[in-house]
Amino acid sequence: MFSTLWFPVTYGLVVFLLGMKVMEISLQRFAGPMLHQWLNKATSTPLKGMMTSTGLTALLQSSTAVTVLAIGFANAGLLNYAGTLGIILGTNIGTTLTTELISLQIGQAALPLLILSLMVWTAAVILSERLPSRLVELRSRFEKTQFLCLALAGFALVLLGIRVMQSIGPSLQQLGMFQWFLDHAARSIFWGIVAGAALTALMHSSAAVIAMAMSLAVGGVLPPTLGVAIVLGSNVGTCVTTLIAAIGSTHAGRFVAWSHLGLNIGGALLFAPFIGTLAAVSGWFAANPGSQIAHAQTIFNVVCSLLALPLCYLPFWQKASKYI
Repeated sequence: MFSTLWFPVTYGLVVFLLGMKVMEISLQRFAGPMLHQWLNKATSTPLKGMMTSTGLTALLQSSTAVTVLAIGFANAGLLNYAGTLGIILGTNIGTTLTTELISLQIGQAALPLLILSLMVWTAAVILSERLPSRLVELRSRFEKTQFLCLALAGFALVLLGIRVMQSIGPSLQQLGMFQWFLDHAARSIFWGIVAGAALTALMHSSAAVIAMAMSLAVGGVLPPTLGVAIVLGSNVGTCVTTLIAAIGSTHAGRFVAWSHLGLNIGGALLFAPFIGTLAAVSGWFAANPGSQIAHAQTIFNVVCSLLALPLCYLPFWQKASKYI
């Protein structure tokens, strides 16, 4: 059972998280100081903040990274509260790019992509070292190429990790323990929401939890409706990292963290009675159960952010921030 269940889960999850971290750090280094300048200039209104953080989150493949960055800016007094709320909404939209890419079922290209990106990275490193020091601009371009190649290698690791995790479906069915969970979830979808929130809080990665749910759904072990419930829960669980980052922060930093939690809980409560409907609608555009869960996450996050956007313009938030 270890070789067919626990090892693939552990190994696949480690590879997935490693790929996410490599991709996140490489893209941060690739973008450089532009991240700080762009975020500071493009958050004067909630709408601008939402659009900016959507792009940043899609670029960095990490909603947590952008939210923690926003906490740092808020602590330094460089962000207004309107822009802060827009950033939170945008991170929820931008993070859906990861699962949408995963749903394309391009796992077979993972190994070739990994090998190719590492080969180009090696070539860029060698050429950069051999260039004369006076060619500063050209050396800088080679360095950016290195980080871009490492980001592609990280994405390849993400795909490899998912392929490994997809192999555990038959073992889970034999154990019967997953069936126990499914039986409880059949009586109350609340179990799925709790499972998504708890797993995401423990793993500090909603993308990893949703990717596991998609893998199980493709293997026929997880019903898509339960997968959608896990998506709602993961949206709440991802706030834990932000709350931890806000410990010891200023009022502005704590406002970012608690607003993030409040908006995500509000979205989950709003959609909880309509999980079946959300699963059905996302199924219209999906070729398989994994894609259905990915599309459900996209619909859920986009609709919640657009519904909450007008509320961000209320003066109430400026007053509320003083009491957090």
